[in-house]
Amino acid sequence: MYIIGENIHIISEKVKLALAERDVNFFQELAVKQVEAGAQVLDLNLGPRKKDGEEIFPWMVRTVEAVTDVPLSFDSTNIVGIEAGLKAVTKAQPIINSTSAEPERLEKVPLVAKKYNAKVIALTMGTSGIPVAADERVNIAVEKLIPRMMEIDYSMDNLIIDPLVLTVSGCQEYCPQLIEAVRTLQYAWDPAPAISVGLSNVSNAVPNENRPLINRVYLAMLMGAGLKMMIANPMDEKQNEVIRVIEQRDESTPVGRLYLNIFDRVAAMEEPTVDDVDMSDPEQVQIWKTVQILLNKVIYADSYLEN
Repeated sequence: MYIIGENIHIISEKVKLALAERDVNFFQELAVKQVEAGAQVLDLNLGPRKKDGEEIFPWMVRTVEAVTDVPLSFDSTNIVGIEAGLKAVTKAQPIINSTSAEPERLEKVPLVAKKYNAKVIALTMGTSGIPVAADERVNIAVEKLIPRMMEIDYSMDNLIIDPLVLTVSGCQEYCPQLIEAVRTLQYAWDPAPAISVGLSNVSNAVPNENRPLINRVYLAMLMGAGLKMMIANPMDEKQNEVIRVIEQRDESTPVGRLYLNIFDRVAAMEEPTVDDVDMSDPEQVQIWKTVQILLNKVIYADSYLEN
C-alpha cells in the first residue's frame, strides 16, 4: 500500500498554531515521524491561505525538504500558492491535490501540473457535486478528467483518480458505491490511471473511539477492490497491521483471518458473510457490525457497536 501521509493538516489545532508561529521543529518532527512510519508522500494541507499562500507554501517546502526526501503533495484550493510551492521543490516529483471536473479548476490545475511536471489527483466531482452511483463517478473520470489530460498532452502516468470517500455518518449510501468505483476505474481506461482515496474521510463526524475501526474495516474492503494508494495516517499501527496481514496473507490470528476473508470476498465480487465470523469473539463481532454499516445493510448510528 502506497501511503500519502495526512498528518500535516490545517484542521489540527497543533498544526494551525505551529503554522502561525512558523515552528520549523514541529513540522520537521512530524514529517520525519510520518516517513519513518511508512509514508511515501507527505500531504501538505495548509488551507486556502489566500493572504500568505505565496509565502507559506515555499516555506513549508523548504522546512520539510530539509529533513526528508519523499514527494510532497500540495492540498489546497489556492492554485497561486501551490505554484509558488512547486517552484520551491528541489527533490522528488510533487503532487497537486487536487483538481475536479468543475470547469475552472479543470482548466487551470492540469496546466500548472504539466508546467512543473507534477502529478495531479483528480476528484470525480463536477459542478453538481459528488454523484452517489459508482458508474456516475467513473463516467466523470472517463468523460471529463481523462479527456482533459489528453487534450493538453499530460502524461497518464502522472494522473491519480480519487473517486471520493464520504463519511458513513450522513452519507452511508456512498460507502458501498465507492468500493465499486475503485474496482471499475481499474478497467475504465488503458492504461488505467492510479487510484487513491482519503481513507479517514469515511469516519468523519463519527465518535473518535470508533474512527480507527471503521477506517481499518473499510481499508480491507477497498484493498479487496484493488486499492493500492491512499491518503491516511501512517502512524496508525493497527491500520498498518491490517495492511501487513493482507499483503502477506498472514492467517496466524483469528482477527487476521477475518480481515483476509473480508478482502477475499470483496476481491471475488461477493459480500462478506457472517459465516466468516466467530460470533463468540467480541473483536470479530465489532468488525462484522462495521462491515454491515459500510455495506449500508444496517443504518448507521453512533451507538452501532452497542446494538
